[in-house]
Amino acid sequence: MRDLLSKYKLVIRFMATFILVYAVLTFAYKVYLDYSDGSVYYPDYFTNLVAKQSEAVLNTLGYEAEVWPHADEASMKVLIHNKYVARVIEGCNSVSIIILFLSFVMAFADRFKSTVLFILAGSALIYAVNLIRIVILSIGLYHYPWRREILHTVIFPLIIYGMVFLLWMVWVNRYAKKVKHSNA
Repeated sequence: MRDLLSKYKLVIRFMATFILVYAVLTFAYKVYLDYSDGSVYYPDYFTNLVAKQSEAVLNTLGYEAEVWPHADEASMKVLIHNKYVARVIEGCNSVSIIILFLSFVMAFADRFKSTVLFILAGSALIYAVNLIRIVILSIGLYHYPWRREILHTVIFPLIIYGMVFLLWMVWVNRYAKKVKHSNA
């Protein structure tokens, strides 16, 4: 048993760290959501921020966009030229994806400074790509509403999860090179 644990020490450490970080951050985010009453920022601060920033980008691109709190659910309605095209829900704010990204990077943690810098840069990139994803999705739904299913369930998850996967590959390759050099 000891030989088996020794052989798979790195895998066990990775799994334990990933699960622990993911569980702690997910629990903290759930507590945050439970205590977000929506009185100032509806439905919660991050979802509201993403919706407002999407509105700003859409307006910058020449679309007459507005976002409004949804009357029937915890979301923000996105309107382009007074046409309801999309809604921004809690799952659209990229926080859960950033938690997943951060948990993976922490499981392969390097020096403190490089790990923190990569987490900050990667999180900002994920957030920005997610914002662009919402803007493109809104424009796509405005012009091609009959493509809603493929846009929302295939193409746009591929964009955001593809970005996370690429960032993970960059981190793992960097980490693997450091491990290889330190063992040589």
